[in-house]
Amino acid sequence: MPHCTIALDCADPHCFLMVSTPVIAAIAWAVILGGAGGLLTKIGPWYRNLKKPSWQPPDWLFGPAWTTILGLGAWAAVLAWNGATTDAGRMAIIVLFGTNFVCHFFWSPLFFKLQRPDWALIEVVFLWASVLALCIGLRPYSMLASWLIVPYLVWVSFAALLNIRIVQLNRPFGAAR
Repeated sequence: MPHCTIALDCADPHCFLMVSTPVIAAIAWAVILGGAGGLLTKIGPWYRNLKKPSWQPPDWLFGPAWTTILGLGAWAAVLAWNGATTDAGRMAIIVLFGTNFVCHFFWSPLFFKLQRPDWALIEVVFLWASVLALCIGLRPYSMLASWLIVPYLVWVSFAALLNIRIVQLNRPFGAAR
């Protein structure tokens, strides 16, 4: 059976069931981050009682926004992987997405589970830097992949501004509160 990455470009009827490892990895990256973010984001009394800026989007918008952004990120991962011609290039892509995975994963528990928007504000700097690194680091492998990360960078920039304002409006956090 031939190896294919997209079922529609394969004449073999069994090809529909075959998906390349990079596609599986990219989908896993997006689904785990999206799923974990959803599970770790509890919109309960603590969050509802926080003072928030008037320009905060409605709560229902965050799910579709993250779904779109992470889907674009998964697509970017596959494009970059397919554009990498060396093991070093593929390792660079793994490191970029792995670093971003860790930085992305920790923001929600800090903000929602530990109820520490101030700690999440420190962490969002690392998340933002990891997204910027994706934009820059994917460019040599795929210009389109680099551009597909731009909405992620814009959204994290907006989220960081929102995080700053929530900290300003509600501090101090932790035992001092």
